[in-house]
Amino acid sequence: MAKSKIIFVCQQCGASAPKWMGKCPACNSWNSLVEEVSVAQTATTDRALNSIKRKGSQSIAITEVDGQKVNRILLSDNELNRVLGGGLVPGSVILLGGEPGIGKSTILLKLGLENPSLDILYVSGEESLEQIKLRAERIGNPTDNLKVTTDTQLEMLLNTAELDQPDLLIIDSIQTISSIKLDAAPGTVSQIRDCTAEIIKIAKKRNIAVILVGHITKDGSIAGPKLLEHMVDTVLYFEGDRHYTYRIMRTMKNRFGSIAELGLYEMTDMGLTEVTNPSEMLLTLRQDPISGIAISCMLEGNRNFLIEIQSLISSSAYGTPQRNSNGYDAKRMNMILAVLEKRCRITLGMADVFVNIAGGLRPEDPAIDLAVAIAMVSSYLDQPVGTDYCFAGELGLSGEIRPVSRIDQRLAEAEKLGFKYACISSYNLKSINNKFQKIKIIHAHQLSDLLYQIFEL
Repeated sequence: MAKSKIIFVCQQCGASAPKWMGKCPACNSWNSLVEEVSVAQTATTDRALNSIKRKGSQSIAITEVDGQKVNRILLSDNELNRVLGGGLVPGSVILLGGEPGIGKSTILLKLGLENPSLDILYVSGEESLEQIKLRAERIGNPTDNLKVTTDTQLEMLLNTAELDQPDLLIIDSIQTISSIKLDAAPGTVSQIRDCTAEIIKIAKKRNIAVILVGHITKDGSIAGPKLLEHMVDTVLYFEGDRHYTYRIMRTMKNRFGSIAELGLYEMTDMGLTEVTNPSEMLLTLRQDPISGIAISCMLEGNRNFLIEIQSLISSSAYGTPQRNSNGYDAKRMNMILAVLEKRCRITLGMADVFVNIAGGLRPEDPAIDLAVAIAMVSSYLDQPVGTDYCFAGELGLSGEIRPVSRIDQRLAEAEKLGFKYACISSYNLKSINNKFQKIKIIHAHQLSDLLYQIFEL
């Protein structure tokens, strides 16, 4: 019989210790060590290892590998197809993370309801069958292709998958799955690691696509060992503010496609729906221009859309001025303030500065720097920018407007939405290949020169 001993495993990094300690010696996280049972290596294991060493492993030349193209599974959700790189790859394992209540379970259940051509097995460890049925009737029409179970024991789950042979296996969530082989509670490092490894084995063996839902910790990372993200093929993060209607799905890792793609959804009474034209939905339809508002041509992955940048600058009522940013990097905002004060002679040191990205988005494209600076100056001067202006440019510490990528796509989107003026870097002029008839291009090398053209500073 195998000998066992008690060890303490960190739930954050997976490091083990022979005794309990308040702080993990590896990652320095507090109160993360949990007691687990470790089975020692036996004589049977030694014989198996010796047999493997005698047989050795077989290798094959890469030229002899069958390189036939894998047929992806096209889903009804075009946004999910985009972030996956063109569809679902059979045998792939996808990890979907996000905050509680963001819509992970909703989008996966809707995925099962809207793909009647696929055999889907939905495993829920957090809801009863009756709760799943009620939610399914609310967001769609239940069909026979979707099978559900609430059994979270790994061995039973794998047996069900072997019998049903589904095209897609959805597990909500991996933290609720446990194996009887391990004397540890569900959600611990050893349970998550070993259960995920067994699920990956059956996914590769039976060519079943798997989507795992992962809980996240308070700092925004997926709960469990970091090894979990290395084991799977694709890591998706579902993000957004629950007080807003928009949700963003980002690709953090993808072995079968680009990691620069982004999917945009809107939360409605019928669940999450795709946003086909984000520019029209993210822009506020106003007739009269208002100071502190600027429109930026934003690019995420292979799609581009226009977003509204809002800024408010007022006199500080207290000794220390406030610097608040919602949806925009606070450090980058401080850099732009320093550039405006040093290079453009606009004194904002004793003013309260607020920046907001409309719609609750958190863009990462540096091309919105120019629109943020213009919105700040517009609010400071209380002089509105025309509603037919849009901006695309990255700012440097010297005050120069740096060029941005794929300028033709940005200008085409602005022209399609009826904008008459596009302000870009002069360095981007040589990158423009198309001729735009309905939009006038305003360009400058320095931010101060552009401010003079717009505000006549």
